Amino acid sequence: MKLRLNLLRPAAVAAAIGGALLLTTAVVPAASAGATAHQTAAPVGRSASGDSTARAAADTPVSLNGQLRVCGTKLCNSRGNPIQLRGMSTHGTQWYPHCVTSGSLDALAQDWKADVLRVSTYVQEGGYETNPTHFTNLANSLIQQATDRGMYVIVDWHMLTPGDPHANLSNARKFFTDIANRNKAKNNILYEIANEPSGVSWSRIKSYAEQIIPTIRNIDSDAPVLVGTRAWSSFGVSEGANESEVVNNQVRASNIMYTFHFYADSHRDEYLATLSRAADALPVFVTEFGTQNYAGEGNNDFTMSQRYLDLMASKKISWTNWNFSDDHRTGAVFKTGTCDNPGSWVGTAPLKPAGVWIRERIRTPDTFPVG
Repeated sequence: MKLRLNLLRPAAVAAAIGGALLLTTAVVPAASAGATAHQTAAPVGRSASGDSTARAAADTPVSLNGQLRVCGTKLCNSRGNPIQLRGMSTHGTQWYPHCVTSGSLDALAQDWKADVLRVSTYVQEGGYETNPTHFTNLANSLIQQATDRGMYVIVDWHMLTPGDPHANLSNARKFFTDIANRNKAKNNILYEIANEPSGVSWSRIKSYAEQIIPTIRNIDSDAPVLVGTRAWSSFGVSEGANESEVVNNQVRASNIMYTFHFYADSHRDEYLATLSRAADALPVFVTEFGTQNYAGEGNNDFTMSQRYLDLMASKKISWTNWNFSDDHRTGAVFKTGTCDNPGSWVGTAPLKPAGVWIRERIRTPDTFPVG
């Protein structure tokens, strides 16, 4: 049985947050804490030259595609055409809010030309449970800032330990009720209801999903919901299973997708094959991946990573890369210290090798259908 070890990402050293972000009053801790660690012709709205000029309002991913919905096994735009979104995930907003600023989000939208931002609200480890009002307000601030830049937003309920999502059920209900009430009029939201369940059966995760989804749907009936899968969102592979348990026992809800996470230096052909098979049978969104090992550190395996990206492009599987911070690990895109003393956020100068690599791939023109 192929097991995935518990994924640890220590927090960054304490850093001054300053006034760069609305509502970012949390202090970055000094202690360590854990979490898991394209392609062709230019479409309307994206320049093949890759310049960093601001996109006109009519050229943003949201203005081009509108309200998203799940159609069959694909994520589709408002006209029913399958699309692929590509973008970045924040690190935990309790540790790195100073990496998600007006300047860095301008760079993500305009220089990187990202389609989507995943806002990761940790539940434990100094996150939501310590100050629900603060972290809800912070998530709302980031949602609005991404919206203002024409990007889609994944609202990530970043549960990790304990691995049973039922352990945080009441907090999840409150969080998604508050977020949905604030953002129900927007057409760019996706709700990710359980980051990485582990140590529990798929039926247990499914039970949680079937309780949380109605909470969201009663307020926001249109937004897609993303459901985490067993064994750190590996479709069970990291605990010796595979996607068949989901295929044969799907969540009783419409307009949903299932999430898959991988770290290319650790998760090899077995995981790649699982993703391929799962995407043929289910709607799949890769909400987290890295070019490093399962902890988001160590050497980058760009060759294996490109195999994943090629597969995701061919099947129009949307993705967000981990992570948009200056954490000391190789998986953070910014060089350590960048967020404390930012100069220009644009270009490759502030980026680690993984950041240079993923920026280049996000910047390649989208192939959004225009008809």
